Amino acid sequence: MTTRLKSLGDWVAETAKLTQPEAIHWCDGSKQEYDALVKQMLGDGTLLELNQQNYPGCYLHRSDPQDVARVEHLTYVCTQQEDDAGPNNNWMEPAEAKAIMRDCFEGAMKGRTMYVIPYCMGPVDSPYARCGVEITDSPYVAVNMYLMTRMGSAALDRIERDGTFVKGLHSIGELDPERRYIMHFPEELTIMSYGSGYGGNALLGKKCHALRIASWQARDEGWLAEHMLIVGIQNPQGETHYLACAFPSACGKTNLAMLIPPETHKGWKVWTLGDDIAWLHLDEDGQLRAINPEAGYFGVVPGTNRKTNRNAYDMITHDTIFTNVAVTANNDPWWEDKDEGAPAVDWVGRTYSPGNGPAAHPNSRFTVAATQNPSYSKLADAPEGVPISALVFGGRRRELAPLVYQARDWAHGVLVGASVASETTAAATGKVGVVRRDPMAMKPFCGYNYGDYWAHWLSFAERSSKLPKIFHVNWFRRDANGKFLWPGFGDNLRVLRWIIDRCEGRVGAIEKPIGHLPRPEDIDVSGLDVSNGTLEQLLAVDPKQWREEMEHLGEYLSSFGERLPAALDAEHRKVMDALG
Repeated sequence: MTTRLKSLGDWVAETAKLTQPEAIHWCDGSKQEYDALVKQMLGDGTLLELNQQNYPGCYLHRSDPQDVARVEHLTYVCTQQEDDAGPNNNWMEPAEAKAIMRDCFEGAMKGRTMYVIPYCMGPVDSPYARCGVEITDSPYVAVNMYLMTRMGSAALDRIERDGTFVKGLHSIGELDPERRYIMHFPEELTIMSYGSGYGGNALLGKKCHALRIASWQARDEGWLAEHMLIVGIQNPQGETHYLACAFPSACGKTNLAMLIPPETHKGWKVWTLGDDIAWLHLDEDGQLRAINPEAGYFGVVPGTNRKTNRNAYDMITHDTIFTNVAVTANNDPWWEDKDEGAPAVDWVGRTYSPGNGPAAHPNSRFTVAATQNPSYSKLADAPEGVPISALVFGGRRRELAPLVYQARDWAHGVLVGASVASETTAAATGKVGVVRRDPMAMKPFCGYNYGDYWAHWLSFAERSSKLPKIFHVNWFRRDANGKFLWPGFGDNLRVLRWIIDRCEGRVGAIEKPIGHLPRPEDIDVSGLDVSNGTLEQLLAVDPKQWREEMEHLGEYLSSFGERLPAALDAEHRKVMDALG
């Protein structure tokens, strides 16, 4: 397999000349190719076979212990003008970055096979999809891209028709943390990643393309590339609404994407269209529609069990690649809070000892095709996407944010999104309650200046009168004793019901300085141990706390200087004035 597209053929030839691989393999995306690559990696130890009776088709990959997570401090956006990258990104001048990367890649693939991976982010026949080609020397990347994207011949056909694609060049290099870079050149639709084999640093279709580069494309082309799950909710009457929801890490994003209705909600159905990324376009009628650019999940596995996320737990029992989990004595994968089995060998390959820390790495992962999810929706493959009724932002706040509130209008909703923040947990940082600002949950992923990004969001109000309503949720409010006030998990459907009813105009709200809040009686708590007093606590808005919060937000927004949209500044002042 090769290509008829001269620009692609030339780039592959130039890259081969630079990196000097032993062989070149064009990936066709077939199951036979996947199986052959797995067999090859089992032979050289890149993959380890798990218990095939209990976990058929499942394998374990152990990363180098110094290569187990995204490295934001080594991730750069390389634009001609530093201001275009913004203070929310690390910036490097493109010529300097290319010189560094050329030095890294020179001869980097000697003795290795160079894999050429054409892929499509989104359904191959969707006008909303965009394509890329990743060149890598990692067969582990190739099999993960097989599970995560529409990869192979069909994607190459589309690339040849379109004549354009995102270029992604990757090499694991020598896995030296001192020689590790993830460079993005959005003006050239190019990514270069060197020195890491870990997921987000190496699977270039994911965060690098589908968020950092795509957010730049989206701004130029008039759409949005967002760090959002997409979920469909159907009531017993057959009415279905689709929500796109953005949450920082450790805020229950995957659990919400795969929510299972509580026993009290007979006849309700929830469908997963995406767990991580949404691309949002206005159709010809002004309706905002979403596709999930991915075809699989690359999820954090610790904490996944039958109670927290039964759908995820069930879908990773077969045909899954695990990265950096522990194994039991009978060679089953194991991770913290799995709630069954016990670790015998930890993620590094040592006999398990509590003194060595967690058995599975806290960032250990599963890679699996989305079609294995019991709540998978075939509309995830619909070229036209799904119509979005509501956009939902959320964060982890012990006291400040109520269970749910609604923005007054689109411009206020952009401020709500820009205000997204989470308080750290001890597991994350060793400190509790430190507020980390993460606007739209995009802080590590927005490929350009946040000020320009917010201006782009605001511009949609001029282009459509049918935009989704915008909400904020907080599942993590606690009482004075530190106990969670809301049960969370499947019971979050009760809050989503109020959101849907607001979209349909079926229920009223109380006007507060921060937006519209439900009355306590509008949240169905039947069958829950949640008193009226607890509900009032969950929905309380403390003006003093909010004034302090909005002052801090104002300081943050002002750090973007002249790039901060005047309209966003005006929305902030409105809330400050309303708080008194």
